[in-house]
Amino acid sequence: MASSLSAKVATPVGLGLRAFKGGASVVSVAMEGGEPRVVLATFLATGAEGDRLSVEPYTVAAELKRDPQGRASVEVAATVAEGRKRQDRLAAKGLHAIVRTLEEAGCKPVVAALLVNRAGWVTDLLEYSVTWPEHVPVAEGLAVRDALRFALKECRLKAIEMDEKSLPDLAVHKLGKSSAEIDARLKAFGASVGRPWRKEQKLACLAAWLALASMDAVLP
Repeated sequence: MASSLSAKVATPVGLGLRAFKGGASVVSVAMEGGEPRVVLATFLATGAEGDRLSVEPYTVAAELKRDPQGRASVEVAATVAEGRKRQDRLAAKGLHAIVRTLEEAGCKPVVAALLVNRAGWVTDLLEYSVTWPEHVPVAEGLAVRDALRFALKECRLKAIEMDEKSLPDLAVHKLGKSSAEIDARLKAFGASVGRPWRKEQKLACLAAWLALASMDAVLP
C-alpha cells in the first residue's frame, strides 16, 4: 500500500499539432503553478522519404489520366486511396511514438489540439483536387490533417480543433494575458527548446497551452 501511495503521479500534458505538407509540428506543454512549460517539440511525419505517394498523393494523382468526362479515373482514385492509407499509418505510428516518449518522461497526454482553418466546406478532397487543379497543394495539407485525426483516434486522445486565425484572440481571452505577454512567452520558449522554433511551432505550442489550460479539472 505504501509503495502505491508514493508512486509518482504522471504530469498532465497537452499536445498542439500544426499540419503542413509531409507532416506536422507537434509541441507538448505542461502546466506548473499555472504557468506553461514546453516538454517536447518534435516533428510527426505523414510521409516517408523516397515515397512520393505518401508525401503528395494528390500531386501524383494529378499527373495521371482522367476519365473521358474529365473526372477522377479508377486509377486516380486508387492512387489517392493508397497514398492516404500510407499517411494514416505513418501518422498513427509517429503519434504512438510521441506518446510513449512522453510517458517515459513521466507525462500523460490528456488533450490534443489540432489547428485547422476555414476549409471545412471541402468534404471530398479527391473531387476538390480534380475540379480545381490549382488547389492541389491545399488538398495535400488537408489530407495531412485527416491523417492526424486518424492518429489521434487511434491513440485514443481527447482531441479538439482550433481555428488557426482566431487562435491568438482566443488565447488572449481565455488565458487572461495580453497579446504582447503571450508573444513574449512563446518567443522565450524557443531559447529552451532550440531550433526549429518558427511560426508553426509557436502556433502548435499556443494551441497546446490553451487546450491544457482550459481543462481545469486535470491541472495540478
